[in-house]
Amino acid sequence: MGALLPESTNDTGGTGGGGLAVPMAWLCAEYLADEVLRRASLVPPGSLEYRAGLQALTLTVHLAEEPDGPTGTRAGRRPDEWLRRTAYDRPWPPWVEGRLAERSTTGGDGPDLALARTAWSRLRDTWVRAVDLDDRTDPASPVDETEQIWLPAWKLGLPLAHLSLYLH
Repeated sequence: MGALLPESTNDTGGTGGGGLAVPMAWLCAEYLADEVLRRASLVPPGSLEYRAGLQALTLTVHLAEEPDGPTGTRAGRRPDEWLRRTAYDRPWPPWVEGRLAERSTTGGDGPDLALARTAWSRLRDTWVRAVDLDDRTDPASPVDETEQIWLPAWKLGLPLAHLSLYLH
């Protein structure tokens, strides 16, 4: 039976190398994001909104860390930075794409980078029908939830991630 090694590989053959790479940094980020979203209790776990928020927050947590940073030092560490990254007035998609490109060129992240790319692709390419909060002329007026448009999933998940962080 193989064991999880500190190098984030699982040596299933017992030979000391060539094992399955385990995306520990991504899994730690996803665990933290799930904890934050569950504690906020804004939407039911398993819903489309929850999944979009989970992926957006996981990406934010993961990409805010350095690629070779220790995965064990994340808890309670950088919520202020995550809050700033997910804020409404921040250019989140260019930041995500820039961090992914940066990690690709440095050769860091291995399986973690693959999962981050998949999450970003899903958030960017999946479109959902939701209320358009960007096109309101009077922010003080109530939201008409019957007026919905198609939005990329990240536009649904990012505000949920931000509000969940704020409430955490």
